[in-house]
Amino acid sequence: QVQLVESGGGLVQYGGSLTLSCTASRRGFSINDMAWYRQAPGKQRELVASITVGGASNYADFVKGRFTISRDSADNTLYLQMNNLRPADTAVYYCRAEATKVVNVEGAKISKVFWGQGTQVTVSS
Repeated sequence: QVQLVESGGGLVQYGGSLTLSCTASRRGFSINDMAWYRQAPGKQRELVASITVGGASNYADFVKGRFTISRDSADNTLYLQMNNLRPADTAVYYCRAEATKVVNVEGAKISKVFWGQGTQVTVSS
């Protein structure tokens, strides 16, 4: 299985910045698309930003211009640089990875989605 470990969350003031990291332990899998999601209390989990294995990124409208997603494929690490943070950004942030693995000599593959345990981001007003 792929293990995803997030770090970098914390308490920050309105307008501040944080950088989240997510390190993936591949364990025989190839990591494909990765993404950051977040879930605020009482709300559904929502997509924040995603990035393909080729580096193409996509952002939710509510973070465009403030957040930047990036990845270092060499060490399987995903980042989320968050600037100009607002109280509405307060949530648990989760790392998500799509991964594939060859399972037999014919080259058949399985695909799975993995989630990290989450890291809390709190923005005070």
